[in-house]
Amino acid sequence: MKAVWYVRQGAAEEVLRYGEQPTPHPARGQVRVRLHASAVNPADANRRAGRPHRMEFPLVIPDSDGAGVIDAVGEGVDPARIGERVWVYFGQRGRPFGTAAEFICLPAELASELPAHVGFAEGACLGIPCMTAYCALFTGGSIKGKIVLVTGGAGAVGHYAVQLAKWGGARVIATVSSPEKGLHAARAGADFVIDYTGATAQQEVQKAAGSRGVARIVDVDAVANAELVLGVAAAGGEWVSYAIGARPIAAMPMDRIIRLNLKLRGLYLSGLAPHVRRRAQAGVQRWLRETPGAIHTVDRRFALRDTAQAHLAVEARNKLGTVVVMCDPEAVADP
Repeated sequence: MKAVWYVRQGAAEEVLRYGEQPTPHPARGQVRVRLHASAVNPADANRRAGRPHRMEFPLVIPDSDGAGVIDAVGEGVDPARIGERVWVYFGQRGRPFGTAAEFICLPAELASELPAHVGFAEGACLGIPCMTAYCALFTGGSIKGKIVLVTGGAGAVGHYAVQLAKWGGARVIATVSSPEKGLHAARAGADFVIDYTGATAQQEVQKAAGSRGVARIVDVDAVANAELVLGVAAAGGEWVSYAIGARPIAAMPMDRIIRLNLKLRGLYLSGLAPHVRRRAQAGVQRWLRETPGAIHTVDRRFALRDTAQAHLAVEARNKLGTVVVMCDPEAVADP
């Protein structure tokens, strides 16, 4: 099969190779997916670069999310799944071979049915971003009728969080950093969109939240957003932070957190119990079935041989949506 891989960590254009690798065969409990599209997440670029991950295997095919069609199954997997359109996640988590290839074998439970109305490039966007958004919103209980704040509401996780929160019955405040991103968050269904770079951002979020305050915060950077969050959080609220910004360590105002009885929770998808992730997959599947108009934003498409350029596009930090690699080597990338 055609694939992209690296045998040492470093800059994308220096370490990523494109060529032939053995086509995998599914072991017991596994499915093999003929991949049509692969997504590049920031975590994938960080693993390839060695930020802060060490080299896990002698040879790594990068990237963990994707979409395609099951074309073979291992022992113990229902053969009826052959031909099923699926989205996959955690391809390169605990395994050396991810989704930057024509085929991937992985545990059957990591491949979920992709509805017919969702294309493969769009399906590749789901994976880790959508699973993270779902877990941030719903593992703490119902959000129906509550006010949810999504910081970074135009990001890959944030954009899904806005859509899922609306599906869950919440009123949603999204913060963004530009008019373009504001329109993107509004298209996802945010009730209020606020530019957090503005001088009055805190007051605008407070006004949108009203006297009730924000019950659930889905946050892209707890250090950078601490002052904003603590100024709008409702007593007894839950603050979920799923990413690390430029300043990973800072003194937290514990007196204010304690007085608010605020629950601050970190979210690292790999560290969640498997049964929690299975519930999230089932929830994402319900949302997909019930929301045919869901938005899955593809920022750019690259050919498989240009995976290094896709990694660089992610590292440039100016994308809007998900950078996707088309795994058919004959596929044409976006101009």
